[in-house]
Amino acid sequence: QVQLVESGGGSVQAGGSLSVSCAASGYRSRCMGWFRQAPGKERDGVAAISTDGTITVYADSVKGRFTISRDNAKTTVYLQMNSLKPEDTATYYCAADAGPYCAPSLQRNRYDYWGQGTQVTVSS
Repeated sequence: QVQLVESGGGSVQAGGSLSVSCAASGYRSRCMGWFRQAPGKERDGVAAISTDGTITVYADSVKGRFTISRDNAKTTVYLQMNSLKPEDTATYYCAADAGPYCAPSLQRNRYDYWGQGTQVTVSS
């Protein structure tokens, strides 16, 4: 059974930094991505990364502040969040595809597996 487990969420003041991680089990992921959902809003793509980690895609709202990366084993993906703003407050979800080939994408329907989410809260 494929499982994705996020960790590292928490609370931080505006301007601070936080990192979250996603560990995959049950299969070896290819492309992976981070999405977030704030109360009353749709789940939106934040960042995505290619199988080899060389290609990354970011939402305009986080570009220059967030960095997505993955380890050499390609079983864990990270999201480093700097210069956090209150509007970054959301539940952050990890997603992974199952196909042998992929390109990183911020589209929700491109992913097959999802984690349970981890809460990130940024206070003013």
